[in-house]
Amino acid sequence: MGAYSPSRLINESLDKKILDKIVYPTLKALEDLDISYEGFLYTGLMIKDNEPYLIEYNVRMGDPECQTILPKLKTDLLEIIVSCTDKKLKHQQIDWYDDKSISIVLCSKGYPDKINKDIIIDNLELLELDSKNLCFHAGTKIIEDKVKSTGGRVLNFVSVATDFKKARDKVLKNLRILNWQNGHYRKDIGYKVIDN
Repeated sequence: MGAYSPSRLINESLDKKILDKIVYPTLKALEDLDISYEGFLYTGLMIKDNEPYLIEYNVRMGDPECQTILPKLKTDLLEIIVSCTDKKLKHQQIDWYDDKSISIVLCSKGYPDKINKDIIIDNLELLELDSKNLCFHAGTKIIEDKVKSTGGRVLNFVSVATDFKKARDKVLKNLRILNWQNGHYRKDIGYKVIDN
């Protein structure tokens, strides 16, 4: 339903625990099994009392986590992918912008249960979008030149800014501009990281 980056929980100690307890043992297990893995390996974690617990692995980028993190990537993503396929990833410099980002998912009413499909989404052309304010289509299709909803999670709105409040305000502004009556979204995404 939404995500923000960076996590308010991350710190040097936790980062080391994640690497030592989860990431490095995973890579060693792949090596021990003689598996040459190339690609994304997403570790879904739960953090309790500064301790990481592995919930899941994904061999793809997560949604909406991907939309929240990738706009902060300074290095060209294609360059990283090519260095991975050429087995040169360990030599690849990966740089990030020091911005904050927030993503809020606009869902169909009724999600995750019963939803209505093929509902027109008007006002897309009114959105205030640019390289720092994005709208990703997740569950839409074009029917007779109209954008319509096709699934539960319909659109992901992302904003990147110098602070979380600015990013969140911009996402909420675009959600208000869209004013899609068949949708709903969580209004608490990011509130824990915003200084009041």
